[in-house]
Amino acid sequence: MPAKSRFTRLDAFTKTVEDARIRTTSGGIVTLASLFIIFWLIWGEWADYRRIEVHPELIVDKGRGERMEIHLNVSFPRVPCELLTLDVMDVSGEQQTGVMHGVSKVRLSSVSEGSRVIESSALDLHSDSTKAAHLEPDYCGSCYMAPAPANAQKPGCCQTCDEVREAYATKSWAFGRGENVEQCEREGYAQRLDAQRQEGCRIEGGLRVNKVVGNFHIAPGRSFSNANMHLHDLQNYLADQGIHTFSHHIHHLRFGPQLPDSLTIGSGVNMPWTNHHLNPLDDTEQVTDDSLFNYMYFVKVVSTAYLPLGWERQARVMSSADNAALGAYGQGTDGSIETHQYSVTSHKRSLNGGDDAKEGHQERIHARGGIPGVFFSYDISPMKVINRETRSKSFTGFLTGVCAIIGGTLTVAAAVDRGLYEGAIRVKKLHKG
Repeated sequence: MPAKSRFTRLDAFTKTVEDARIRTTSGGIVTLASLFIIFWLIWGEWADYRRIEVHPELIVDKGRGERMEIHLNVSFPRVPCELLTLDVMDVSGEQQTGVMHGVSKVRLSSVSEGSRVIESSALDLHSDSTKAAHLEPDYCGSCYMAPAPANAQKPGCCQTCDEVREAYATKSWAFGRGENVEQCEREGYAQRLDAQRQEGCRIEGGLRVNKVVGNFHIAPGRSFSNANMHLHDLQNYLADQGIHTFSHHIHHLRFGPQLPDSLTIGSGVNMPWTNHHLNPLDDTEQVTDDSLFNYMYFVKVVSTAYLPLGWERQARVMSSADNAALGAYGQGTDGSIETHQYSVTSHKRSLNGGDDAKEGHQERIHARGGIPGVFFSYDISPMKVINRETRSKSFTGFLTGVCAIIGGTLTVAAAVDRGLYEGAIRVKKLHKG
């Protein structure tokens, strides 16, 4: 038997001659409908193939010796900038040194004047005091029986009012308004206090800290340590008791770079979280009329990585060097981002003690004493969340779906057409009979 006839016997697709085929109107309608359905389902399959999903994974964070950026914007409508101090401390309670920051104090007008912006100035964070200007080369300011600070402009001397204040802080002495202190009278320190008495202040910017358990707080007066205790000089704050309170508005607080809005808004990406879920303290406001009031926020920070589609095929260079600009730390050249989510619980109390009967918790008793201010205590979770972008299906899966659509639709269409044809023949026979 010829080779051709062997393959002919294996043919699973038998053909009919053209003269034996019958074309009907119903068959044409079914064909057009089936083509429309095929194109519609293939378009849906293509859209499903192009859809990007974000799959979260939970792993143990094995990073060591890393740094972390904190970005904050907090307004205090009833505390002037001259009285506010920002301190960053680690788990041992010691002030972190060498902290890279770009924090500014923004003076705000009084609440009655709408808290408008007056001026902005850089905040000194554990750094050298403001340089004294227009002084004689041989001038050596007195520190008034206190030891000169280690970072003084001139060893053994106090050239500025800030250096005298720091010298007093090392001795745990109250400083007051700087009366009879030559440097403060020359700089008009008391006049600044009087001029800003009714003002508010906004602390905004970012700082880079060691990624260890720690806290940062905003409190009145210069801080100092005494008998292993962290204290603040509250004399000027308490002198105007009743005027100043720590009512505050947290415009935003985040740990690490912000995810761009394009990832969560209008990108077609199915995100399991939004920026608000990352930063639950955003747009938080607390109001009190008590000058001696303390707010504490206990923050649990969770490392979070965002890996865009195709990141593994690109050379990944992460901006994690200590000299990277604030805001760029943790952002990769391939679009990946190393940031942090956090959860938070809060606690507030009056430093005069008492209970929370006004809030319906009479059984809750508060201790007396403490420092008025806003405190953020953060802990680092040992776990890390990785949000990885992936296609919802592979290209082979897309081709398989297309074949299934075409074959299934044509099979169902053939069955429908056969049913319509047989039905039409039966109706004709009934009419003839």
